[in-house]
Amino acid sequence: MELLKNKTCIITGGNSGIGKAAAVGLARFGANIILVVRNRFRGEAALKEIITLTGNKNIEIQLCYLSSFESIKECADNIRSHHKKIDILINNAGAYFSKRHVTKDGIEATFQVNYLSRFLLTNLLLDLITKNGGGKIINVNGEYHRHGKINFNDLQMKKRYTGMCAACRAKLADLLFVYELSSKLKGFPVNVNALHPGIVATNAVENDPDASMMRKILYWLAKPFLSSPEKGAETILYLASNDEAKNVTGKYFINNKIAASSSSSLDKEAAKKLWKESEILTGIDTEQILESINKR
Repeated sequence: MELLKNKTCIITGGNSGIGKAAAVGLARFGANIILVVRNRFRGEAALKEIITLTGNKNIEIQLCYLSSFESIKECADNIRSHHKKIDILINNAGAYFSKRHVTKDGIEATFQVNYLSRFLLTNLLLDLITKNGGGKIINVNGEYHRHGKINFNDLQMKKRYTGMCAACRAKLADLLFVYELSSKLKGFPVNVNALHPGIVATNAVENDPDASMMRKILYWLAKPFLSSPEKGAETILYLASNDEAKNVTGKYFINNKIAASSSSSLDKEAAKKLWKESEILTGIDTEQILESINKR
C-alpha cells in the first residue's frame, strides 16, 4: 500500500518512540524518509530496523542537534543540497529538562529544543515544502499546552523555572506557531496542523539529565498503562496520508479528529508577538522567506 510513494518525508526524533513508529508507518506507505537525529549510532540502528521491518530502503539519516541553531542551519543546508522538494515535515522531537539549562545560543533549553528549533527548521525548509503543489507540516504537540503560559517579560524563565511549566509553555508556543504559520501560508497548498499523540511511553524520562530517582520509579510503574509509540503515531500517519485531512489546515487533532485547543492558543496577538520574538532569537527574516516564495 504505497500511499506516499515518491514522497519525501522528514521526521525529527525519528530514531525512537513515536518518531520511529511514525517512520515505520511512513516507510510502509512507500515514502522516502529522512530521519533527523542527534546520535548517529542510534540513527543508523533505527534505519536498519525500519528497513528490516518494511523492506523500504529509501531511508537516510541527517544529524542535527536541536539545541544548536548552527546545527539546525547546517542540517537544513544538507537537506536542501540533496533534495529539491519536501512533501511532509514532521516536527516530532522534544526533550524534558527538570532543571533549567541554557544552550550555547544562550537560550533556555526547553524553549529552544521543543519550540524554537521547530520554528527555525520549518522556516528554513519552507521553500522546499511549498514547491510543486505544496506539502504538509505536522507538529506533535499535546494536551500540556492547556497549562502553558507565556510571559513575554521572562521568555527565558530566569525568575522561576520548573520542568513542567517549561514543557507546557513550549507546547503552547508551538501551537501558536502552527496557527500563525497556517495563517501566513493562506493561498499556498500547504497544510499546517498539530496533534496530541496521547500519553505515550517514550524515553523522555531516561533522556532527562536531572530526572530524580523517584520520577524514574514512578515512570516505570506507570509505563505498562501508557499508550504504545505505535498508537501515538496513528494521528501522525492519518495527517500524512489520509485524503480526509488533505485540505485541512490550522487545526489541532486528537485521535484523527479535529479538537478544540485552549483559548490561550487562539490568541492571535500573542501569536504575532511570539513570531517576532522568535525571529529575533533565531536570527531569521521570515518575511524575506515568504517574499521569495511568492516571487516563484
